[in-house]
Parts: sequence; structure tokens; C-alpha cells
Amino acid sequence: MEFQTLKIDLQDHLAWLRLNRPDKANAFSLTMWEELPRAVAWLNEQSAVRVVILCGEGRHFTAGIDMEALMHLGQMVGNKGCAARARENLRNFILSAQDCFSSLERLRVPVIAAVHGACIGAGVDLIAACDLRYCTADAKFSIKEVDLAVTADVGTLQRLRHVIGLARLSELSYTGDTFDGHKALDMGLVGAAYASREELMDHATQLAHRIAAKSPVTVRGIKHNLLYSRDHSVRDGLEMVATWNAAMLVSDDLGEALAAYMQKREPRFAD
Repeated sequence: MEFQTLKIDLQDHLAWLRLNRPDKANAFSLTMWEELPRAVAWLNEQSAVRVVILCGEGRHFTAGIDMEALMHLGQMVGNKGCAARARENLRNFILSAQDCFSSLERLRVPVIAAVHGACIGAGVDLIAACDLRYCTADAKFSIKEVDLAVTADVGTLQRLRHVIGLARLSELSYTGDTFDGHKALDMGLVGAAYASREELMDHATQLAHRIAAKSPVTVRGIKHNLLYSRDHSVRDGLEMVATWNAAMLVSDDLGEALAAYMQKREPRFAD
């Protein structure tokens, strides 16, 4: 797949999904909003892909929404004509932008966000939809929308309370404060902060290989049940995993895992 604003590299069961507007700090243009869900849908069809690493080309992960895209939204409701229809169009755009980032949650395999440089506004929304997050120590994060007189609307307010807690999320959302990788680690937004981009990518790659070596069916089941349990009660989550394992537990992967354990070797799982 070839895109104007993204790059995809595949190797050894891993996929690198790269934001690729380095001259614009990987800011989300209208084209990028359109291309990302198409790229994710394509990756979801690749049976060999077991883990996706999401990263940015150039100096930054992403500076958030492109100003031209933001101005386009203003024009959608500023043009002459029926006000109701204009606002309906704007609502539909917001819903499609939400779906763009939600596509990462729907992706059946884990997504690791590797953040360096700026991760601003929509960038925080983006990594909130990822399964695992890591960064460089000098990375800069901000829930910036409040400073643009915008209520963040593509996932940060809904997802991050499960990651960093409501009180911390409320403070950062109301203030738009910028914080670095060390603070992101302290609050639990990321799993680790590394001294350099090279160390960050080395860790993300090694971790992705470790996950990719596990049973693909089991890893996909873990992702599904983690997200289901986040949004449902404990009772509902237990009911779901019981139903899931009733269908998926007895598999070729289970037989291979047991055989590898008995033979003291590494298991080899089919795609």
C-alpha cells in the first residue's frame, strides 16, 4: 500500500506504521485523516502481521491537527446556507475522525506507540487508542485543544481516564499544560522513557518481537478482552472471556505450546 502521508514497512511479523509528513511535524491533514483508517484496515487483512509499531518520521511524532484542517472545519459551518445541515456535516466529520483513531482499537493485533519529539493535541488522542505507549525522555505531550478553544473530541477524554486516572486527566485537559517523557512515565501514560530515539525504537522492536513470538490467536484474544472489560462490568467481562475461551481455547496453538514446553524448545505458531 502506498500513501501520501503514511509509510508502512513489514518484516518478521511486525509492521511499522509511520506518520510521514516530516516537513509539517506530521500534523494531521485532511488527507492523513482519510488515509490512516485505510492503512489500518489493510494491515488488519495481513495474516502475517502480529504487532504494529506506530511512530513518526522526522523530528516529531505529531504536532496534532493541521491548522488548514482546523480552518476547514470552521468553513464548514461558516458558509451560507442551512445552519442545521452545516452542523450536521461538521458532526459527521468529527465522527469520521473519531472512527479514524478507533480503527487502531479495532485492529486485531496490539499497537505499540513509539513517541519522540512533539505529541500534541490529536497526537495524544492517537496514542490513547494504542495498546502500549513508550517515549523518549525529551518528548513533549499536551492536551492542547483547550488553548484553541476546542473540546478534545477524538478520544483523549474518553480513553485516558482508564490509563492515568480522572483527576490527572482533568487537570491536563483544563490547563493544556505541556509535560515531558519523565512526567508521562510518572503518571503511567507510557511504560518507559528512553534517552534517545534509537533506544526507544530498539525497545519497541524487541518488545514487538517478544509479543509476536506468542500464539497469535491468544494475543488477539487478550486484546479483545482487555478492551471489552475496560468498557463493561467485571461480571460482563468474565462472561465474555468464558464465551471467548469456549470457542478459542482448544486450538493448534495450545497443542504447539504444550509440545514446546515438554520438549524444552521455543514454540512455532502459524499465522
